[in-house]
Amino acid sequence: MKDITTSREKLLKKIRKALLERRDNPYPNLEDLPLYAPDEEIKEVIFAEAFAAVAGQFIFCEDEIQFIEELLTLAEERNWRKIYCWEPPLQDMLKQYEYPFFETDKDFEQAEVGFTLCEALIARNGSILVSNGNAAGRRLSIYPNVHIVLAYTSQLVMDLKDGFGLLKNKYGNQLPSMISNITGPSRTADIEKTLVLGAHGPKELFVFLLDG
Repeated sequence: MKDITTSREKLLKKIRKALLERRDNPYPNLEDLPLYAPDEEIKEVIFAEAFAAVAGQFIFCEDEIQFIEELLTLAEERNWRKIYCWEPPLQDMLKQYEYPFFETDKDFEQAEVGFTLCEALIARNGSILVSNGNAAGRRLSIYPNVHIVLAYTSQLVMDLKDGFGLLKNKYGNQLPSMISNITGPSRTADIEKTLVLGAHGPKELFVFLLDG
């Protein structure tokens, strides 16, 4: 007798059989296996190279004084006047050195620079893990044409999985409602396949990495 069972029915039959005959996972520790060969370069170098490859601008600072000096030089070169900073630790640092900034969202539509902290730096792909768990919220890293991030070497990890580990340690089960991984300035090539920076967010992205 000719078998009239369709291919779909055969597939569903195999799926039902597999569900009834569940087996133990033959690779229970698969997630613990390394995906990459060991890298001899230090994480700071790996991040700087990967970050530069996606059009990010990286500045390493040994202390707060060097950071303020670098920031002042950069602001004078670019003629930045409207720098917005909403996170208390950053505000305290800027006030200590009498650096001018906007600490509220007054006239935010005129913001030139958004200055924030981050949750982690991901060395492998040169990206920045941010969330709305800090006072910067959702807007400050997205709206201004320039986004400046201050990070510390203690926040530098190799992979995204390690970054989420830092988030878990910091927030426990109360994770922020927005977690985003930023890889370079906003970009698109939708129009005539021409790469345009700043299409949906900042045109420039700076990371100041502070030793500590």
